[in-house]
This record gives sequence, structure tokens and C-alpha cells, in this order.
Amino acid sequence: MTTGATTRRAAFDLPAAARRDMHDNGFTPDVPADAAQQLDGIVAHPTPNDAAGARDMRAMLWSSIDNDDTRDLDQIEFAETLEGDVVRLRVAIADVDALVPKDSPLDHAAHANATSVYTGVRTFTMLPEPLSYDLTSLRADADRRAIVIEVDVAADGTIARGDAYPALVRNHAQLAYPSAGDWLEGHGAAPPAVAANRALAEQLTLQHTLAQRLRANRLLHGALELETIEATPVMSNGTVTDLKVVRINAARLLIEDFMIAANMAMGRYLAGRNRSALLRVVRSPERWSRIVQVAHDAGDTLPDTPDSAALAGFLARRRAADPDHFPDLSLTIVKLLGPGIYTVTPPDGTTTGHFGLAVTDYTHSTAPNRRYADLVMQRLIKAAVADAPPPYDDAALDTLAQHCTEREDAARKVERLARKQAAAVMLGGRIGETFDAIVTGASQKGTFVRLVSPPAEGMVVNPPANIDVGDRVRAQLVSTRPDPGFVDFRIAKP
Repeated sequence: MTTGATTRRAAFDLPAAARRDMHDNGFTPDVPADAAQQLDGIVAHPTPNDAAGARDMRAMLWSSIDNDDTRDLDQIEFAETLEGDVVRLRVAIADVDALVPKDSPLDHAAHANATSVYTGVRTFTMLPEPLSYDLTSLRADADRRAIVIEVDVAADGTIARGDAYPALVRNHAQLAYPSAGDWLEGHGAAPPAVAANRALAEQLTLQHTLAQRLRANRLLHGALELETIEATPVMSNGTVTDLKVVRINAARLLIEDFMIAANMAMGRYLAGRNRSALLRVVRSPERWSRIVQVAHDAGDTLPDTPDSAALAGFLARRRAADPDHFPDLSLTIVKLLGPGIYTVTPPDGTTTGHFGLAVTDYTHSTAPNRRYADLVMQRLIKAAVADAPPPYDDAALDTLAQHCTEREDAARKVERLARKQAAAVMLGGRIGETFDAIVTGASQKGTFVRLVSPPAEGMVVNPPANIDVGDRVRAQLVSTRPDPGFVDFRIAKP
């Protein structure tokens, strides 16, 4: 029986299934012919990097931190101390617009998909790989055009000022989250590039301190400190052998803090120049009453109306009391908060905040290789820097906001389905086994659970009427069907 299950798992083509999932959800995995022709011209005749009016900042000790296998690098960072305990953070963002101008064939193709999709078995990049992995990537030891976002951070973690300008930059050290995080946390050796360069070690130490300053300020204002489990399939000879869990560490937090600061600064930059912006918002939680019940079940209390500061305090207390199960609680809260959306804020409009981050004027502007909304924001910022007319009016921005929101929702569906297909393949030989699990969804669409180990998700067959999001249960595996991504469980008796 085990041999048969192994044969079935090996026979299921996960990359091909991911491609079908893309098509089924309205994505175009292949580069259209006109965009491919434009790409050929760019590759054959690369645009010079020394753009007129750009500051030459290649000598600054820029570095990046991302996943070990990341090739589409959108940003690099540099920090310096100023007078009065102010730290100036510079985040250089790849100038994607320089090679993918508005209304070009490549732009139309990027707009259609609107986001890169990460299935674990294959990445479907929003831009063709010769661009996102090379010519518009801030990869190590390459001169690149960029838009630098400059943010001055006061001693209390508030953003004192923000600026933006074109520049020529060079990534001097391409670092990875695991090794950089271990080193920053003091329980791992310095990455080779850091060990070989004292100035780089000092630079990253300053960045780490600055990130903590920024985070402390956000937490003071009610930002939610969450720790969800992100699982990706581990492949060996075409077979799924495990689901790898990505853990939060100091390096990931550093980049997260810097991107939040840069995205806030750009929202304020456009507002200060009386220009519209495309904001990313998470409104008040859709199921606050259930969040209140989750807190009550944990022996805590929350007010009857949504309050980010109160929720942040509850999460901090639970992290301290039960760190092993905090990722499960975080997942519950994320599910109950509801998804983020894009919206347009005109110059004279009221700014909508981001409930989870406890910030306002929050944009997406730091990943133009991966998200079309960020490419739109880059064009808005470049026009403001040049004091040129906006490239989009508010009606066009509103249409783009709805399209990018819809496409990102579709991308999450593809990524979720790909994870379920991988889990179905991996669990095919374990029918009848029982696992510890947490309820991640309970609605008319069905009841869903995620196993503690391996972190696979599936649907509950004939669920009891009294279970809800956040409940911990024992789930018995009933069946798996990789093609539709079905992993079915029943709730077992304790």
C-alpha cells in the first residue's frame, strides 16, 4: 500500500499543476509575443544606467537581505547617524519604470497579472525573468538605476522627514535571512561578507538598532506583533518530502520595519505635494466579536469595539505566556482581521489607516518587480520628484486599486491551492493517522484546519457545529486528492 501511495505521489506533476492553477485563476504564465519582442530589444540594447540627474551613490555600503534563493531583488538599504540621535535610512528601490514604461507591451503584461505568484514549486514572475532576475534586480555587484527613499528617524522612532530622488546604486553584499538573522540575534557566525568587512558589520548593527527603534514606536501605537507559520514544499527528485516552515527572525523583522517606514514616507511624500496615492489598508476587523471570544477563552479581555492597542497588548501577553502556540494564535487573528485592499486617497481626502500596522498613509512602493501597485506608485513618485503631471488620474487609480486587489486575492488562491496540492501528495500515504490541528476557517464555505506538524491545511468533513476559528482539535486524515488540492479530515474524539 505504501509503495502504491509513493508511486502516485511521484506521478503527480506539481509544477504542471501550478501552471494549470494559474490559468484557472485568470493569470497568463507566458510572456505575450509583443512583450517578448520588447524584451528582446532591451536585452540586446540595454539602457545605460547613468541616467541624467541621478545621484551617484554606488560608493555607499548598500546591502540586501532576502531569502537564500531570491533573485528578484527590489531594494537595498543603507543607514547613517546624524546629529541629535537621528538616523537617516535610505532604501533604494529598483527603477523598474526605466525599462518598463507605462503603456508599453511589457507594462500591459505586468498589469494583466499584477503580481508575482509564489507556488513553492515554481515562481511565476510578474515581469519576465531576464528583467526581474537581472536587469531590474538590485543584485550584488551590479550598477543599477534606483529611486532612493530617504527617511529620517528620530530617537523615539517617529519619522521626522521623508524624501525621494533618482540615483545610481550598487549592492555590495547580498545577504540571506537565516544566516543574517542568526548573527544579529547573537547565536550564529557572521555571514562571510560580514565577517570580511568590519564596516559592513557596523552598518548592519546600526540597521538592526534602527529597526528596533521603528518597531518600538509602532508597537507603542498599537501595531500587532504577529508570528504566522509559512510553509513551502521541499522537493527531492520530483517528490514532496516535507513542508518547510519559515520562521521570523531579526533579519526578517529588520527588512519588514524598513519597508513599513519607507512605504509610510512615500504616502506622506505624495500627500505633502498635494498628489493622490494608492494606499494599502486593512480596515477594522471583520470578526472582532470572535477575536474578543478568543481572548476570553485565553483568560483575557478585550473591549467590545475594535481597538488595535488593546489587541496588541493581548498578543504580547500571550506571546510571553505561551510562545510555543503563539503562531497558532497569530494565524487565528490574521484570519479574523480580514484581507488588505488597495484604495485611492486624493490630496484632499481622508486617509484610511492600516489596522494591523497601526499606521496611516501606508502604501506599497518598495517591490515594483513583484507587485504592479508598487510600479504604479513608483511612477507617481517619479512624477512628483520631477514636478511633472501625474501619470494617472484618480479614476484610473481607482480602477487600478480594484484590479490589483482582485489579482492579489487570486494569487493567494493559487498559492494556497499549490500548498494544498503539495500537502496532498506528501500525506497520500498517511490516511487514517490523527494529528494535532487548529481551526483556521469556519463559514458557509466550510470548516478548515491546519496541522501543527506537518503544517498542512485541509477541509473538515461533517464538522461539529460547535467549533470555530482558533479552536485546537484532533484531526484524522480521511482522504487526499492532489489534482484539486483536497486534503480531508474529520474531527476525532479527544
